[in-house]
Amino acid sequence: QVQLVESGGVAVQAGGSLSLSCAASEGTINSYAIGWFRAAPGQKREFVAAISRRGGTIYYADSVKGRFTISRDNAKNTVYLQMNSLKPEDTDVYYCAAGRGDQRLSRESHEYDYWGQGTQVTVSS
Repeated sequence: QVQLVESGGVAVQAGGSLSLSCAASEGTINSYAIGWFRAAPGQKREFVAAISRRGGTIYYADSVKGRFTISRDNAKNTVYLQMNSLKPEDTDVYYCAAGRGDQRLSRESHEYDYWGQGTQVTVSS
């Protein structure tokens, strides 16, 4: 079992950059594929990016490809989401999720077993 805590969400202006972190407060992440999703309150979670256990396989949503970069440091028990060239439509609550093993690496939220509480990102025009 792993408990995830997201951090780094703040309010920024369009065109700016932000780095989100997803840290394991309990357990270790090296056995888990990690995904980032986003959602407005009450809305379905939208896939953003995902990374395999050792970082060898990465997926991005088309809407963020070329602007966002997902990475992980298993020694630090943390996964990162570097967000550049932010747009107002990137405004959302961002969640990280862990799936047991690389077979869970997916763009589908139901494949993931554990979720963090989310961190708010607000991009103003």
